[in-house]
Amino acid sequence: MSSSQKENQNITSFGCASNGQESFCYTLRNSNGVEIAIIDYGATIQSIKIPVSSAKKVDVVLGFDAVSGYEKSFSLSGVPFIGAVVGRYAGRIKNATFKVNDEVFQLNKNLGGHHLHGGKSNFSNNFWNVISFSNNSITLEYISKDLEENYPGELTTQVTYSLSETDILAIDYTAITTKDTIINLTQHSYFNLDGHENGIENQELQVASSEILETDEENVPIGKFSNITNTSFDFLTFKNCPTKIDTSFVISDNSTSVATLKSATNKIQMKVFTNQPSVHIYVGGDCNTEVIGKNNVNYHPLSGICFETQNFPDAPNQSHFPNAVLRKDETYHQKTSFKFEKI
Repeated sequence: MSSSQKENQNITSFGCASNGQESFCYTLRNSNGVEIAIIDYGATIQSIKIPVSSAKKVDVVLGFDAVSGYEKSFSLSGVPFIGAVVGRYAGRIKNATFKVNDEVFQLNKNLGGHHLHGGKSNFSNNFWNVISFSNNSITLEYISKDLEENYPGELTTQVTYSLSETDILAIDYTAITTKDTIINLTQHSYFNLDGHENGIENQELQVASSEILETDEENVPIGKFSNITNTSFDFLTFKNCPTKIDTSFVISDNSTSVATLKSATNKIQMKVFTNQPSVHIYVGGDCNTEVIGKNNVNYHPLSGICFETQNFPDAPNQSHFPNAVLRKDETYHQKTSFKFEKI
């Protein structure tokens, strides 16, 4: 980053990581007063501030006040991945193995006997380079070396966050590889439309899905689908947010919003759009009193809800799941948008 960029009022220091590298925070703004802060560590969304009145803005995602908070969170037994881009492969890979071109790759195991969210050194706990930045857009890049976490190919990934004048946060991911590999990127923000210092139990959730992925006792997909009509997973109409869920909902129609979160308290809602085949919804993880967030807030299992738009977990090992292989002559593209509206 150039010295002129550092002087930009929308770029601020975010503290130093344990290796001494300084982190920076980049703020996107629109004329409606929406402010979205992105940090270069993990290409992480640090805050999303939405005006709910002429005198009040509410911060609707969990986060930390300095890069050290994010670093420390990766030493917890249940890593929360707060606000980060997740890769090289989001979700679980059974037995931490997969096959490409008849060659078996053994990934690092970081969830019992399985591989989760890219492994131990992943897209979420490394620094990204800022390629471009303006008042309403930022592009960051991460180069994952060949055999990082034992994935084949050097993978160059770019993510662009853009804030529109209609209060839409669009996230565009692209990636290219030097060898055939697997990929599944997502964003792991924990949303709370009542504000990050509150719980989500009084907010309402709608999910445009009638099927979920069936899983085993370790929450790894077994290759089957369950119809959820009239079950506790049926969110085709608005219901209160679940207090514990870690489930992939199958998306059959990407032409409209795949999920909506609504706050009666602040009279705002957030609609989720994506080109991906599922949205993995996550509430009630391992957040505990060890996780002290922004403004010295104690985060807990009901502090936020994740909408992980992505391919299916363990798709590399399920031939009838959507393709998870990126060939060396192809470009990966994932797009997800979060639209904030008053209600």
